[in-house]
Amino acid sequence: MMAKIKAGLLSLRDLFATAWWIILLAGIGFAIAYQFVEPAPPKKIVISTGSESGAYYHFAQRYATILAKNGITLEVRASAGSLENLARLKNDEVQIGFVQGGVVPPKEDPDAEDESGLLSLGSVFYEPVWVFYRGEKNLTRLTELQGKRIAIGQEGSGVRQLAQQLLSANDIPAGDHLVPLGGLKAAEELQQGRIDAAFIIAAETAPVVQVLIRSPGVKLMSFAQDRAYQRRFPFLTKLTFPRGVADLVRDYPPEDIKVLAPTANLIVRDDLHPALQALLLQAASEVHGKTGFFQDAGEFPAYMDPMLPLSPDAERYFKSGPSFLQRYLPFWLAVLVDRLIVMLVPIFVLLIPLLKVAPAIYNWRVRSKVFRIYGELKFLEDDLKNHFDPAKLGDYRSRLDSIDDEASVLHVPLGFTDLTYTLREHVNLVRGILDKREAQHA
Repeated sequence: MMAKIKAGLLSLRDLFATAWWIILLAGIGFAIAYQFVEPAPPKKIVISTGSESGAYYHFAQRYATILAKNGITLEVRASAGSLENLARLKNDEVQIGFVQGGVVPPKEDPDAEDESGLLSLGSVFYEPVWVFYRGEKNLTRLTELQGKRIAIGQEGSGVRQLAQQLLSANDIPAGDHLVPLGGLKAAEELQQGRIDAAFIIAAETAPVVQVLIRSPGVKLMSFAQDRAYQRRFPFLTKLTFPRGVADLVRDYPPEDIKVLAPTANLIVRDDLHPALQALLLQAASEVHGKTGFFQDAGEFPAYMDPMLPLSPDAERYFKSGPSFLQRYLPFWLAVLVDRLIVMLVPIFVLLIPLLKVAPAIYNWRVRSKVFRIYGELKFLEDDLKNHFDPAKLGDYRSRLDSIDDEASVLHVPLGFTDLTYTLREHVNLVRGILDKREAQHA
């Protein structure tokens, strides 16, 4: 038993003596590869939305529910709107934000590198420009709002910025008649007749839109010049609000209404973990990918507004969907496996040629112990055959005994024991030569 244990330990010793440099190189390769591995994604991220009564806030809450299933906490922060969301993103107060199309002005040089530190995950839904008003006359042009009190959204909102752009294009200047109200507050003022019109930019599912659609005495303007607006403001899309789509029983709207719409865009900081970007896009697909008043199934998310560069991870998602790992594995397991692959693949690339060489080195190392003794035996044999000196008989005998003793205690792995037995046979052959020479000179 002890002999077996000793033989096993010897094999391990020889193996380690052969493989230590391979282990060292693998360790160095692992350390280098680790420098290129993304850290694990944080378990909490923050999104900036809009008012608590708005669509941004509502959709972010749905995102939070989906992300929570994957172990990610999404903190939803209300804001004044797109402009405040952009400011928070740039100041690193949040990692994600909804931003209305057209809020970011186009670059003077389209080829210039973007230095904002922000990326787009694409557009997630249309945000129609709803112009609700009171009065008997059907309005089809913004010029007809001249001199009226109009709610254009609160400071820091994308609604306000776009409303001012559209009104200015129609020679309606800024003034006290433009009221800094938005959302449900603007709806309430319009219902009470304290203002004449209100700009609302929100998805059709937003509470403020649903309230105003059903408010008696409130009408929705149809943009007769929708094509002209689309030409002058390329970030706007002309849409049709079909007759009866909001309420078939009431037949509302009573006719097709032309509306304009920027897109709502999901903007992230460029240092947001790629796995979280993919997870957000999966949530966006689940929330926004269905048929709506203005969109077909699967139309969103999509890169429709080039106000900011598209994230490379979003680009891959749009081409091929979720990664193979995220498609079939739970989120955190997919992230772990992905990180391991990044670390292990280069190591395997390094180890494959090394492991091919290792057996030959191991074989040479073990055999070299035997071959060294063979070398001593060969020198002795040559002396006996070609340079025999009777006076050195005692020295010959001593050298041969020393070689025999060394061969007897030589330990090699079990797979190489045939070499030691062959060596001892050759020792006996040389001993026979020595005995013959001694007899000849007796």
